Amino acid sequence: MLIKVFGSAVFGVEATTITVEVNIDKGIGYHLVGLPDNAVKESSYRIAAALKNNGYSLPGKKITINMAPADLRKEGSAYDLTLAVGILAASGQIKADEVAKYIIMGELSLDGSLQPIKGVLPIAIKAKEEGFKGFFLPKQNVKEAAIVAGLECYGLENISEVIDFFEGRGTIEPTLVNTREEFYKNLEFPEFDFNDVKGQEGIKRCMEIAAAGGHNIILIGPPGAGKTMLAKRLPSILPPMTLREALETTKIHSVAGKIKNIGLMNQRPFRSPHHSASSVSLVGGGSFPQPGEISLAHNGVLFLDELPEFKREVLEVMRQPLEDREVTISRARFTITFPSSFMLVASMNPSPGGYFNDPDAPVTSSPHEMQRYMSKISGPLLDRIDIHIEVTPVPFDKLSDTRKSESSVEIRKRVTKAREIQTQRFEEYEHVHYNAQMSSRQIREYCKLDDASLQLLKTAMERLNLSARAYDRILKVSRTIADLDAAINISPQHISEAIQYRSLDREGWLG
Repeated sequence: MLIKVFGSAVFGVEATTITVEVNIDKGIGYHLVGLPDNAVKESSYRIAAALKNNGYSLPGKKITINMAPADLRKEGSAYDLTLAVGILAASGQIKADEVAKYIIMGELSLDGSLQPIKGVLPIAIKAKEEGFKGFFLPKQNVKEAAIVAGLECYGLENISEVIDFFEGRGTIEPTLVNTREEFYKNLEFPEFDFNDVKGQEGIKRCMEIAAAGGHNIILIGPPGAGKTMLAKRLPSILPPMTLREALETTKIHSVAGKIKNIGLMNQRPFRSPHHSASSVSLVGGGSFPQPGEISLAHNGVLFLDELPEFKREVLEVMRQPLEDREVTISRARFTITFPSSFMLVASMNPSPGGYFNDPDAPVTSSPHEMQRYMSKISGPLLDRIDIHIEVTPVPFDKLSDTRKSESSVEIRKRVTKAREIQTQRFEEYEHVHYNAQMSSRQIREYCKLDDASLQLLKTAMERLNLSARAYDRILKVSRTIADLDAAINISPQHISEAIQYRSLDREGWLG
């Protein structure tokens, strides 16, 4: 008897429906075809034990299973439940009338219990698009799938539950999630708040500008000045994610297996890889490509602490994703694109010893050592960072001040207003949402300068020997400062403030 059941395979952040055809005939043997990998081939042992331990059996006949389309590689253990239900239906051990209406996925343990799988959200979205009635999957993943409205999602703990469902014994209730309620929960209570930071008002202003325009920023200062503390609080002042952004972000984390029974992500991600990270872990890849840190930081913040400690080749692979806001991984048989629209926040000490031109510093570095240290970061990468700012240690009177600083919620209100101005400005452009994403053409259109501003910028360009890309960065940052002031035109004060945020271009910095 021939039966068709349906599973799904995830490539990049999109799912493809897999038709599992199970045919049982006279003879003996178990034949699994359709480019399965070793984890899929080993499923026969897990299925046999799971069925036996739940009162069923693997039929002693010739079982032929085809996973179509046969030219796509099938990877992982998530097809165990799909294959098991197909075998039971084809051998007549359960009713097969309703089986083809559902996507069925899950990894089986030997006792029939189900283990969580990856990529549930893209699978659920595809199932809804293709008109499936429902989705059977492990209970640990069901909140994530239930985000998709109009698809019945059943969380299972054991294979016996899906068998009882198709046999009409007992009932499983589909899991319901109010997506909007889930999304707006805990938006106003950030874990890290700017009111914890003493002093550093100038740096907070920089952070506000960076958040308002989506600009990349690098913090340069000695140990203990508060660089990491400030960076961790940046997501708390970014505008709340839209529902579309939340779905995009959740989908990427779902593919990477990072969703732990939380349903929809409503907080912007903050990723902070260690400086020993490889280029593949940062941009993604592998024989079966998975998203890297820059994609896991999509719609959020990627924090690179101690930037010069990263290998130079690792940093260089970020140059293209920083411009294109996506990373394309090419293999001989396929190409996968992962979104990577993130804010880069980097921090570094100004020298190997941690201090710069400080005669009272406990550790000093020679000019040669500083040159070598700073040269670890290439000029083209620094050009892609809009804001360079020096962080100085907080004096004692500020540290001992018991007054609360301005909260993240207050700063975020101003940031959100500036972002609303930008959203309105770029509403006709599909891939531009804030100032940092402007192309050269849009910079010419929206960053027009009067004579005084133009003369000021010309003087700065000549004196600091800035590149053409740095010129664009200054214009983008000045446009954001003007938006925070709700100003229609960029004025000289906006330009002068933006020029201040190019510390690494000024005289006195080596590298």
